[in-house]
Amino acid sequence: MSTKLWGGRFTQPTDQFVEEFTASITFDQRLYRYDIQGSKAHAEMLGRQGIITHEDARQIIAGLDEILADIEAGRLEFSVALEDIHMNIEARLIEKIGAVGGRLHTGRSRNDQVAVDIRLYLRDEVDSVLEYLRQLETSLIRQAENHLDVIMPGYTHLQTAQPVLFSHHMLAYREMIARDISRLVDLRARFNVMPLGAGALAGTTFNIDREWVAEQLGFSGVTRNSLDAVSDRDFAIEFCSFAGILMMHLSRLSEELILWSSADFDFVELSDAFCTGSSIMPQKKNPDVPELVRGKTGRVYGNLISLLTLMKALPLAYNKDMQEDKEPLFDTIDTVKGSLKIFADMIAQMKIKGDNMRIAAARGFSTATDVADYCVRKGLPFRQAHEVVGKTVRYCVENNKQIPELTLDEFRSFSDLITEDIYDFVTLEASVNARKATGGTARDAVENELSRLRK
Repeated sequence: MSTKLWGGRFTQPTDQFVEEFTASITFDQRLYRYDIQGSKAHAEMLGRQGIITHEDARQIIAGLDEILADIEAGRLEFSVALEDIHMNIEARLIEKIGAVGGRLHTGRSRNDQVAVDIRLYLRDEVDSVLEYLRQLETSLIRQAENHLDVIMPGYTHLQTAQPVLFSHHMLAYREMIARDISRLVDLRARFNVMPLGAGALAGTTFNIDREWVAEQLGFSGVTRNSLDAVSDRDFAIEFCSFAGILMMHLSRLSEELILWSSADFDFVELSDAFCTGSSIMPQKKNPDVPELVRGKTGRVYGNLISLLTLMKALPLAYNKDMQEDKEPLFDTIDTVKGSLKIFADMIAQMKIKGDNMRIAAARGFSTATDVADYCVRKGLPFRQAHEVVGKTVRYCVENNKQIPELTLDEFRSFSDLITEDIYDFVTLEASVNARKATGGTARDAVENELSRLRK
């Protein structure tokens, strides 16, 4: 008799290398808790419906509880010959309680079993990722609150553009994280429906109660088509898509931290806890954490492409190809959680060098647009004002001056509309605080935004 739980159809044993090649237990063992959780609910439902006896259901549930304890105590050794987590647990159950354990699989298939396991697992992981996202959001907000008056250069094309508040810059990343949170909450609601009961692909002939099981497992409902239920991996793809966008956000912030912590910028200092040194150059303090997060972004992108490519030509319903869904998903989850955890702490401990930021903001003619706006308010059309200020900047470059250093006569050599009050508009504070509209960088606007976020 075959030792395989599915072996009745076969007369020859599986080739040993084929066993190893097709087995998933080396990576899907992390689903053990969810496999047992789903199996207990399924067994209790079978007993409630009279499909198996209440006593059989009780024995199965007690046996599953013992197996859970064995796994968590390291007493159960998983077998490659048993292929996956489902077969390993079921085989162990039959060893423990005898033939009664074989009744557990009544009315279900590994196809709907793995689908429910992954959703239960991903639901918990999504909740964990959401918590890490909120921690990072808090770190960004606190840096903004603690450095409300720090002025830094704002950039376009990585060239000095206009002065902005550092707090405004931090809150820009907070906006990205808020969108990531929103995407993840939407995703969680969308995949929180239960596929168990779809069977291999067509449902089951037994009088099961899917809705009751879904309620016990915390699902909001059940899937509505058995073919789709066992072949759907949209939720895994969508999570990896979310993760790709999130990691892109972290990579952008990483790039800025790497630049800002260089000697050329010297805007921030990362804690020693998040940096390493050089094996040859004793003066070095390398921003390894943001560099590595920047690098891991490509890894997450690759996982998304792997899943999209995996699913792109699969006919309904389940295909063995879909065993390849787990490693990219698991790796993405691990990468995202690690990146978020370390990022939240790193941002919280980052030292801000406000004086250096201000010096940089004063360079590069960052208040030139304010002079143009001033001329517009004096009645000059914007295009003419733009030309006037362009010539003014060229004069400053040729004479090694910054705009606020120009005399009134020098200003008026470019436009006689300019008067003494020009100096009220070309300071860094004046430039920043003039931008008071909702979403602007003015101190009042940023304070209003922080107040809104606190609420």
